[in-house]
Amino acid sequence: MGPFEFPAWDPVLFDLPGPIDIRWYGLMYIVGFACAHLLLVRLARARLLPVEPAVVGDLIVWAVVGTIVGGRLGFAVFYDHALADPFKLVRVWEGGLAFHGGLIGVATAMALFARKHKVRIGRVFDATALAVTPGILAVRIANFVNGELYGRTTSADMPFAMRFPTDERASSLLQLDVLRELGGKRAEELGVLVAYGKRPFEDLKAYLPTDPQGGDWATLRAALDWGKVAPEVPFRHPSQLYEAAGEGLFTGLVLLVVWLATRRRPLPRFTYAGIFLCCYALVRFALENFRQPDRQFRNPGDELGTVLLGLTMGQTLCTAMLGAGVLAIGWAFTRGRDASEATRS
Repeated sequence: MGPFEFPAWDPVLFDLPGPIDIRWYGLMYIVGFACAHLLLVRLARARLLPVEPAVVGDLIVWAVVGTIVGGRLGFAVFYDHALADPFKLVRVWEGGLAFHGGLIGVATAMALFARKHKVRIGRVFDATALAVTPGILAVRIANFVNGELYGRTTSADMPFAMRFPTDERASSLLQLDVLRELGGKRAEELGVLVAYGKRPFEDLKAYLPTDPQGGDWATLRAALDWGKVAPEVPFRHPSQLYEAAGEGLFTGLVLLVVWLATRRRPLPRFTYAGIFLCCYALVRFALENFRQPDRQFRNPGDELGTVLLGLTMGQTLCTAMLGAGVLAIGWAFTRGRDASEATRS
């Protein structure tokens, strides 16, 4: 199996006036929350989630807020300290959500939801864990469409290897950084599409307020040619797809099998949540070995971008996540059994 070609789809479904567009990334979040709503309604009817099905909509609202606030704050704390600027922090349409931050945000939101409705928090966590993986799968696919969070370099004969136009080398050759500086993120995206021959150069010019070539666009236009640039761009793992399959599909199947095997007599509260934490953490920890380390953590002496004991930031956070999962399962089987026979308050 040889290398694959990156599809270079437009990250924007519909261009709208102003800073907000209809994007694949946002659409996939909507798909994820819609799937979670359907699953949570079924879990409420199965009496695992201790609320009436009609209340699930309220839970989803809490989850949306927790995902956005936690994900954004997590990205600022763990990955991009520049987002500590409050004005940058609220511009969520520019991207920048961290999974582990979103996880903390959702957990906090679910705790508040449980308190508001006076139900057992453990079962709310369990139900949420059983419903979250379709969203993870969807968002990882959106990461692939955006060409972000790509993998480490590999050989051309590696299965699924591909070149990304958003690769640091490709970005330099295509002058995408120049486009971003002149016209923002959308200009950079259109530059990729122009390079692949999927959009005319005139569409890009509309986003550029000034001409970097003093009235002559020929140099910039000539640079936007993927066919010429590609041979100089390294092959990489499509780690977004690996994560979609591992974190979303595989983890979801594990939880599905566990739930189907135990639904007649549910496991103690916090068990399903603990299984999710452990499974996701182990899969993500392993897949970090294929994912390109974040630029802010890399330097000439540490190309792997390690932050603690030879671990990447993702692996460090997953270690904490695994510990939380083990503690949750341990607590469940020592103190949580009393709650398993009655899942409604």
